[in-house]
Amino acid sequence: MAKRCEICGRGAQSGHNVSHAHKKTKRKFSINLQRMRAKIGGKTKKVLVCTKCLRSGKVVKA
Repeated sequence: MAKRCEICGRGAQSGHNVSHAHKKTKRKFSINLQRMRAKIGGKTKKVLVCTKCLRSGKVVKA
């Protein structure tokens, strides 16, 4: 299963770990996803939603 928000489509971002010697290695910033029951199209459905969508009110809890 993809780690993506089913409302806004946000996913993981890439970046670097930076050591004290300023060497950079690739890393991934995971998104904070929560599984919840939401009303979508008048029906209750379990969805993966990012906390940004939860706080902004884009999701209606079932």
